[in-house]
Amino acid sequence: MVENVKPKFFYGYIVVLAAFVIMVVVFGTVYTFGVFFKPLSAEFGWTRTLTSGAYSLKVLLGSFLGIIAGRVNDKVGPRLMVTVCGFFLGLGYLLMSQISAIWHLYLFFGVMVAIGTSGAYVPMVSTIARWFVKQRGFMTGIVVSGIGFGTLIMPPVATWLISAYGWRTAYRILAIISSVSIILAAQFLRRDPSQTGLLQYDEINQAGSNMEAKGLSLQEAIHTRQLWMACAMFFCFGFGLQTIMVHVVPHATDLGISAISAASILAIIGGAGIVGRVMMGSAGDRIGNKVAITICFVLFSATLFWLIAAKEVWMLYLFGAIFGFAYGGAISLQSPAVAELFGLSSHGVIFGVTVFGMSLGEAISPLLAGKIFDVAGSYDPAFLICATLSIIAITLAMLLRPPSKTLAEST
Repeated sequence: MVENVKPKFFYGYIVVLAAFVIMVVVFGTVYTFGVFFKPLSAEFGWTRTLTSGAYSLKVLLGSFLGIIAGRVNDKVGPRLMVTVCGFFLGLGYLLMSQISAIWHLYLFFGVMVAIGTSGAYVPMVSTIARWFVKQRGFMTGIVVSGIGFGTLIMPPVATWLISAYGWRTAYRILAIISSVSIILAAQFLRRDPSQTGLLQYDEINQAGSNMEAKGLSLQEAIHTRQLWMACAMFFCFGFGLQTIMVHVVPHATDLGISAISAASILAIIGGAGIVGRVMMGSAGDRIGNKVAITICFVLFSATLFWLIAAKEVWMLYLFGAIFGFAYGGAISLQSPAVAELFGLSSHGVIFGVTVFGMSLGEAISPLLAGKIFDVAGSYDPAFLICATLSIIAITLAMLLRPPSKTLAEST
């Protein structure tokens, strides 16, 4: 039996760094879809509805597989699973460079890339929840800020690659970057401190500490209204989020803004998201996850109403800055909120369920927004739907309370 000791260097920081790198690569490359959107639809003559459908399939399938990944992570940990997913992500992008028919897009991006991304968000964030207690929100914020860094870096890089070498070569380069980076980073992952003979950070030398923290099982959580309220809240949030991430670049170019400037909106969202993730994740540790996430949803809603009126570059850049901060903060608070409500014993799979609820909105919205544009010739009605749903998210966040059966996280 390995004795739990206080380490000179806490290995959890290595796990944070590895998870951060994985987030940068996975989401940075996924969010280039908006940059590839017009080149693909223009070359093959696909409608925006048809093109958006592949992204919707990716989101829906990836999030469903994320529930399974969360369960696997609860049982055995993330290292092998993330390695396999890194292989599939790189293969999906490599095959994207060869597409010539719409079913290729749906198979290679909608299915294979979805398999690749399923091992990223839920397992990484759930793993951090197991490594840290008092700094859970802050460390989660650091890890998910990788999404912001990826969004800041990869869309402009992809835009340059497309202009210099064409979209097929750009996808080949993304395939190499994604597979090599993710597979290497995955080798440093561990499910929790017990796999290294340690306790959670801030629990060292505390009597009675136990990595298998008390909490509800998935079956118990399903019978609480809190789980369904959380899923509905994040559904509304995800609906607005992916409408923007997929369609804001085409929307900006429709207004006469250059492709480089339009891609910069995504970069600004990514940069502001970094700040939002770290600041609001830390704020959740101090003022509570409920208050912090409500603040994020209020800002998120305000930016969606602003977007309807935004017709100039500076207005879209301002939108991107506040939108990115709000969405980044909300993302960093999702896992700590689930831990606070339902405990850690089945955190991965319960967290995966809330992410799936969010992803239902993320899957529907790009497809619906594309259809609205094809019919109305404008994204404004879609943005108004997103803004309305964001108000519902605010209301649900304010009403959410812990279940009557106490699920306090291990503290």
